Amino acid sequence: MKHRYLPLTEKDKQEMLDAIGVRTVEDLFDDIPEKVRFNRDYNIKPAKSEPTLMKELLGLANKNADFTSHSSFLGAGVYDHYQPVIVDHVISRSEFYTAYTPYQPEISQGELQAIFEYQTMICELTGMDVANSSMYDGGTALAEAAMLSAGQTKRKKVLISAAVHPETKEVVKTYAKGQYIEVIEIPYNHGVTDIEALKEMIDEDVAAVMVQYPNFFGRIEPLGELEEIIHSVKSLFVVSSNPLALGALTPPGDFNADIVVGDAQPFGIPAAFGGPHCGYFAVSSKLMRKIPGRLVGQTKDDEGRRGFVLTLQAREQHIRRDKATSNICSNQALNALAASVAMTALGKTGVKQIAKVNIQKAHYARKRLAEKGFEIVFEGPSFNEFIVKTNKPVKSLNESLLRKGIIGGYDLGRDFPELDQHMLIAVTEQRTKEEIDTFVEELGDCHA
Repeated sequence: MKHRYLPLTEKDKQEMLDAIGVRTVEDLFDDIPEKVRFNRDYNIKPAKSEPTLMKELLGLANKNADFTSHSSFLGAGVYDHYQPVIVDHVISRSEFYTAYTPYQPEISQGELQAIFEYQTMICELTGMDVANSSMYDGGTALAEAAMLSAGQTKRKKVLISAAVHPETKEVVKTYAKGQYIEVIEIPYNHGVTDIEALKEMIDEDVAAVMVQYPNFFGRIEPLGELEEIIHSVKSLFVVSSNPLALGALTPPGDFNADIVVGDAQPFGIPAAFGGPHCGYFAVSSKLMRKIPGRLVGQTKDDEGRRGFVLTLQAREQHIRRDKATSNICSNQALNALAASVAMTALGKTGVKQIAKVNIQKAHYARKRLAEKGFEIVFEGPSFNEFIVKTNKPVKSLNESLLRKGIIGGYDLGRDFPELDQHMLIAVTEQRTKEEIDTFVEELGDCHA
């Protein structure tokens, strides 16, 4: 008989009690005074059979509004993208989903090679020299970049663009607090990092300047202009980037970025409830020995055969703590594999095509909303997100849209008081022309 789990029968229980020499389970607690024991039933529902429980849980799950039941225009860091069917097939193989840390290369070659391929593809997308084997998510990756920058430059100040994802900024500030690193926000101007403000703020005490590309408002940052200012005082240039967008945009490595990070969620990883996802971390060759987390390298065995091993291990589990560059203790190997499979299935042409379709569909939606009378805020080059101004609270508009089977855009007033009644709208390749037209009409009706 097959079970989803190993059931414990009364006979099993009695055999264990006999083996340890007690008569009942209660005898195990004899040393605890009776007056402090928990002597009542737990306030939980009675146990149900597996089929009955599955029906109840499915009923609860069906109350959720998700990408299968609704058309979504919500992005803000987590997106509804095409996931090749082969992704789930590969990551569901037991040799991958049960694997943990590939410390023994002689029995972990498949896992190590998969991670190596992931690192290689991230380097190709970002234009960087070296990438690690993944991190928890994009937010922690950017925070680790701040820590690396401070350690490398021996400086204790970091400038971060106000146009970086607000939750990511909070993660950076949390990391920085423990290291006594000062984090200062550069204001934005017309939806991009304020160049003139940066010139005023930057000095030789700044370890790094951090921007997002495309930024949280969907705008494309002028990396070339930023790089000249940042490197003029020998600060590190750190870019957080949507990897799918790099299928169409010039990679940050071409602008001499020192560190490029982000989240691989757009490649084959479900939105879920905001995680788990997969952070990527890529650097120029001069920083390869400071990169946090794991790094897989290619080598040869004593018979000249190609092999893969963990290399340049700079975390505290492998070297003296005072020499460690990070205390990141794990990675997202299974999600990194999902991203690798998705990128492989799409190929260079597919990634570029999907990126271009995102731009085209977002442009179409923006044009239709403008024709409907909406003010498009921060006009300029963008990827798949843009902002519209509304004459009603975004929360109430989204509630109305939800009743129509549509997940609306992000309420920017939650994080930017000056952008109250502004909606950040994401349009990916998954949205059809009919869905976009319906969204425009329904939003227009709710807005009227």
